[in-house]
Amino acid sequence: MTEFLLSVHVLVAIVTVGSITVAASMFPRVALRAFGSGGGDGDGSSAAGEGRDGRSEGTGTAVLLHRVCTGYAVAGVVVPVFGIATGAQLGVLTDAWLIVSLVLTVAAAALLGLAVLPGQRRLLALAEGAAAEEEARPVASRLSMTTGMFNVLWAVVVVLMIVRPGSTTGA
Repeated sequence: MTEFLLSVHVLVAIVTVGSITVAASMFPRVALRAFGSGGGDGDGSSAAGEGRDGRSEGTGTAVLLHRVCTGYAVAGVVVPVFGIATGAQLGVLTDAWLIVSLVLTVAAAALLGLAVLPGQRRLLALAEGAAAEEEARPVASRLSMTTGMFNVLWAVVVVLMIVRPGSTTGA
């Protein structure tokens, strides 16, 4: 049973958290494309062509990336549930590495729900409104920094799950 719980925990973590980290990291740059030259390749050309729904290419892609982040955030609730179940099976729920991992997981989830996703919505609202790129750039910069912090938290959790400092379970 432990192998099943651990397998589900790891697979869901890879699929959900991996998808969120990639999509959230891409989002600010892609969203800036909706403003014209903001997301170009540095040559001054605009990548903001019109899509079928009347949105710019950058806005349409940003909406998709936001949906990925939101959808996988909901599905990602399974990760700590199966992680705690696995920890209970292994008898390590009181080990420091697991407690720290859980605290960092809660911090990452809070950062995602309270800063990253709202920041994405804010940037989308600016892109779909009549805002200027100058107004959106600081929002995108802040969002990039917050997303980077989210990604670092998950990287630390992964390292703790692999190294398990102080563990006596034979890892």
